[in-house]
Amino acid sequence: MNAGDWITRGVSLLRPGHAPDGTKAATDSTRGKRAVGPRPLGERLEATLRRPGEALAPRALRNALVELQSVVDPQISEVEAGRRAHAVVQWYGARELDERRDIWLLMSERFAPDVQKLSTARDRHEAAVGTPDEGQAEIGLRRALASPRARLLQRFAIDPDGMRFLVDLRAELLPHLKGDRRLLPLEAELEHLFSTWFDMAFLDLRRISWDSPASLIEKLIQYEAVHDIKSWADVKNRLDSDRRCYGFFHPRLPNTPLIFVEVALVDHISEGIVPLLDEAAAVVRPDKATTAIFYSISNTQAGLKGVSFGDSLIKRVVETLQDELPRLKVFATLSPIPGFRGWLPKKADEIVARLDEKRAAELGRAVGSLPPTGERFLAAADEALALDARSPVRQLLLQAAAEYLGRATADGKPVDPVARFHLGNGARVERLNWGGDPSPKGLRQSYGLMVNYLYDLKRLDKHRAWLAQGKVAVSGGIDDLFLKG
Repeated sequence: MNAGDWITRGVSLLRPGHAPDGTKAATDSTRGKRAVGPRPLGERLEATLRRPGEALAPRALRNALVELQSVVDPQISEVEAGRRAHAVVQWYGARELDERRDIWLLMSERFAPDVQKLSTARDRHEAAVGTPDEGQAEIGLRRALASPRARLLQRFAIDPDGMRFLVDLRAELLPHLKGDRRLLPLEAELEHLFSTWFDMAFLDLRRISWDSPASLIEKLIQYEAVHDIKSWADVKNRLDSDRRCYGFFHPRLPNTPLIFVEVALVDHISEGIVPLLDEAAAVVRPDKATTAIFYSISNTQAGLKGVSFGDSLIKRVVETLQDELPRLKVFATLSPIPGFRGWLPKKADEIVARLDEKRAAELGRAVGSLPPTGERFLAAADEALALDARSPVRQLLLQAAAEYLGRATADGKPVDPVARFHLGNGARVERLNWGGDPSPKGLRQSYGLMVNYLYDLKRLDKHRAWLAQGKVAVSGGIDDLFLKG
């Protein structure tokens, strides 16, 4: 789709009578009657009485629109705009969710680009393509595409609390997009602005240590998403001298890490999470460590979904660690495999069918079914931690996990979200670890399996190029686990 087609489609979405949520239009043409459903925002703004199911009454809705419009008044200074935005933020904070949804609709629908100006600018641009006036026409088109909505959101950011307000607003908004497509323009505008405001150029990398303010350490406990922090002793262990924790911070959210990574300084690639979190384990001298294990990466702000920090965070942390500890040569992860257990039932029959006659017979005897079935295999896998090293069920689980991480893709990308992140950064699938996470969560996600992704700093670009071609970088050990059938 070229730029002209995209703009034409966008303009059509703004025309009166278009049903932006993809449902029937407001009028049933076959009967000449009003279709049943929520009233369009424009009709509510012109009404006198509120209907059942509507949050803000028409008068309150009109007043809210006036207040929002006053924030983008071109006649006022930025300081006054910030003051008015602050007043709206205070009022919004006292509203119930349904009332906030009405504010979202106002922002989304009533601050869109001018349809006529956009159409005219598009026509001029199309007519000017290939002529000396093309550049000027492009400028005009860009100006027409700039919505008052963007200006509104930018002015909210003037207030010291404005960035927090906008991030929280998007976090609250995101779950409602599927149910109300009218909110999509507001969400897209926020994501676009955040991708600029939270660019790496504006973020600070900071180490979080036991000497950091208690309020900051409490945020680690609150936002840890991979391995729950159970106590202050637990978090102190994670911040000990042979541990590192780094986070990205934004100047407008100074005391909140946007994302943070926890690192263990060790002398080998770790096989399981329990030793890393053992509060009684001996402390390794950092200057003697040869390996850095990234064992937890947590995003903290749901409102920044789609804004990528993780790849830059790992690169910056590797550089920082190399400067501090020159003996470090190996950089790897100890990662969960969150999607494996949900994926395996869909593929179990196919995986079992690929076994040769000898392997199938061994598995059949182990699961009590000749020939073996996917259902019996899955039932036996439920007792994963009780399986010994020679178990055919254990061996097939490892092979299935290798298939999942190294071959299961969708649209050319790994289906597992953690694999997609690390492989997209140029890492390779290095090793599977049986019983790496024996916790209930680990068993629910992946039968207790964990995986090491290795960051070979000399081959990151090569591995990314492979992934772009649909090939996942794996070690020889993982390659040996692939099913041959």
